[in-house]
Amino acid sequence: METKKPDFVYVTYIATTPEKLWQALMDTDMMAQWWVNPKAGCARVNVSDWKPGSLWEHRRADGSDIVDIAGKVIEAIAPKRLVYSWARPDEVSDVTKHSQVSFDIDQYTDKLVKLTVTHDDLAKDPSMLSGVSGGWPTVLSNLKTFLETGQALPHTVAAHA
Repeated sequence: METKKPDFVYVTYIATTPEKLWQALMDTDMMAQWWVNPKAGCARVNVSDWKPGSLWEHRRADGSDIVDIAGKVIEAIAPKRLVYSWARPDEVSDVTKHSQVSFDIDQYTDKLVKLTVTHDDLAKDPSMLSGVSGGWPTVLSNLKTFLETGQALPHTVAAHA
């Protein structure tokens, strides 16, 4: 049996605790500081009650509340693992168009946390694969910088990375 390989995997090590990393993934005030679209320069927030089966929305944090991506929460085990589906807002009801994002948080050393972000099922949408392959590294670098220094990279730096 052939094992399916993920479409995108990003691993980083962050000087923080699993609990602080989890909070940064859940708290919209924190998220608005580090989740920056690398092309638009506009911060985004993920909004949900984070219960399995609930809807989540990836909204612009510029006051417009425009939803760019949406999906359903699949798994949320604080502070270890978060999994949700990922789709364009007009395709949320069509599960055949969904990809899936997993955040796995592991204590690596007493001062480092290993974060592994896996984004699967992107082959069905090459433009989404291209977008997340360019977006995740900048967003996750911002997350790391934010948790380690208290400030994310300036939006203008992220927009030109």
